[in-house]
This record gives sequence, C-alpha cells and structure tokens, in this order.
Amino acid sequence: QVQLVESGGGLVQPGGSLRLSCAASGSIVSINRMAWYRQAPGKERELVAAITSGGSTNYADPVKGRFTISRDNAKNTMYLQMNSLKPEDTAVYKCNAEVLQWDWTQSDYWGQGTQVTVSS
Repeated sequence: QVQLVESGGGLVQPGGSLRLSCAASGSIVSINRMAWYRQAPGKERELVAAITSGGSTNYADPVKGRFTISRDNAKNTMYLQMNSLKPEDTAVYKCNAEVLQWDWTQSDYWGQGTQVTVSS
C-alpha cells in the first residue's frame, strides 16, 4: 500500500504565499508523474500543475508565473510553492501520484487534501 500525505495549507491574505508538501510512503519502487489538483466549492476538480520523474513540468494557465512545482525523488516528496495568491485560488488541494509498487503494479494514489483559503 501507498500513502500520500499533504501539508502546508492554511489561511493567507491575497498576495501572500504558501508552500504545500506531499510525502509518499509505502511499497514504492518509483514514482512517475506527480501532480497537484484542486477543487473549489461548487466547481469541478482541476489540474494545477504536474511534474514527471525527470523534472518536466506543466501548469494550468491561471497559475502560470505564480506557482512552482518541484519534487525530491530521494524523499518521494513533491512541493507546490504558491506566490501572489488570489481569492480564486481558494480550494482543497490534493496530490496525485503514479506509483510503481514492489509487486510491479502501477497504480494511481491520492492524498486526503489540504485546504487553502485566500482571504483578507
């Protein structure tokens, strides 16, 4: 089994910054793609940013230039640095990982989510 645990969410004023972390643990051989998604009340879940094991990244248009995704493969941990936060960034942020496990099966895992609220 594999567990993903997010941390770093909270309440921040517009223009502020937060750094989210997602730590993966369990029967992990390697992790291919990792990604952050978010879902605001009444809205569909959307991709925020993704990163491959080789470091290639892609971002949703609303966060380009403000958010930076990164990962530490040795620690099986992914980060999301969020700067210049806006009220419309308010959502539950969840991490996702494509994991190759010790039994050589590849599965998709999700964290429990962390709340980010941007408000004055």
